[in-house]
Amino acid sequence: MLDNIARYIDHTLLKADATKESITTLCEEAKNYHFASVCVNPTWVQYVSSLLKATDVKVCTVIGFPLGATTPETKAFETKNAIENGATEIDMVINIGALKDENYELVERDIAAVCAAAKGKALVKVIIETSLLTDQEKEKACKIAKEAGADFVKTSTGFSTGGASIKDIELMRKAVGPDLGVKASGGVRSIEDVKGMIQAGATRIGASSGVAIVKGLSGDASY
Repeated sequence: MLDNIARYIDHTLLKADATKESITTLCEEAKNYHFASVCVNPTWVQYVSSLLKATDVKVCTVIGFPLGATTPETKAFETKNAIENGATEIDMVINIGALKDENYELVERDIAAVCAAAKGKALVKVIIETSLLTDQEKEKACKIAKEAGADFVKTSTGFSTGGASIKDIELMRKAVGPDLGVKASGGVRSIEDVKGMIQAGATRIGASSGVAIVKGLSGDASY
C-alpha cells in the first residue's frame, strides 16, 4: 500500500506570496519525485500546465479558496476557467456558513455547480474545513458532497484554525463509504503522518512538505 508514498501526495504551494521561481521549483520537484499532482492557486494553472505537459503529474487548483464564501455561479466560472487553462483536478471550498446554518440546499447547489462545470474534464475534491465543524456537520458535509457528485472529500484548506486529524479521516471515510476519495491536508509533515492518514482511510495527501516526507524527514510548513 505504501510502496510509493509520493503518488499519494498533492505537492502544494498556495501562499499568497508564491513567486514564479518558487512555482517552477515546485513543478521540478513534482516531476522528480512523481507526486500525484501539483496544487497551486488559479493564477498559476496555465504556467504549471505548460511545465507538466507530457508528465505523470496532474495539475490541481483551488476554487472559492480559502473561505468558500463566493456564489455557486462564481465557483462554476472559476472551475471552467481553470480547466480551460489546464487544470485536471479541482479542490473547492464549501460554503461553510451555509452548512452551519443548515442551508443544505445551498451547500449542495454550490458543490453541484462545480461538479457540473468539471464533469468529464477534472476530478472534484470538496474541502469541508473540518476545524470549523462539529462531527455531525462533518458527516453531513461529506454526504452532501457525495450526493452532489464529488470525487473526493478533503479535510482542510490549511489556512483556517486546524488541519487534518486521524479521527476526522476515519469519520469522513465512514461517511462517504469505500468509493469516494478522502484527502487529508493541513499539518501533514512527515512520512509517519502520511502513513497514519492512509491507514485511517485517506487516498490522497495535501502537503507542502512533500519532498521532506518522501526523504523520511519532517517538514515545517503549516500546510
